[in-house]
Amino acid sequence: MTIRTAVVDAAEIIPLRWAVLRPGLPRESAEFVEDRRRETVHLAAYEGAGERVLACVTLFPDPLPGQPAPAWRFRGMASDPAVRGRGFGVAVLAAASETAGARGARLLWCNGRTGARGFYERQGFAVAGEEFVIEGVGPHLVFTRKIVHSG
Repeated sequence: MTIRTAVVDAAEIIPLRWAVLRPGLPRESAEFVEDRRRETVHLAAYEGAGERVLACVTLFPDPLPGQPAPAWRFRGMASDPAVRGRGFGVAVLAAASETAGARGARLLWCNGRTGARGFYERQGFAVAGEEFVIEGVGPHLVFTRKIVHSG
């Protein structure tokens, strides 16, 4: 199995984002104000030459309060339940880190679901702060990871 990642338009990833992260809510709940920002990047993961989005993430420059390092935040990270544990989420997260780093970020962060804590920690993220609740979505934590530049 080969996992391919690509930069895509928001329209390509919103269906997966909506199905996984906002089930039972209106489709608009899966559309973020950041989707329309010029510097926002949407990434999708596919199996080989396939065209079905199997994982996605959206990232954009956004300082982490209290941190001086240039930071990019990611949102809307989702993977199709049928492929969980097969590396698609890891692939889009790696692509997000590479993309943000290439644009000058030194820190990558998100407000991630508490239930995804194990996944983020396995990817080198640390929890920053206390759990909080996003209304209609559930409990979250802030996850952060330094971006290590090669070369």
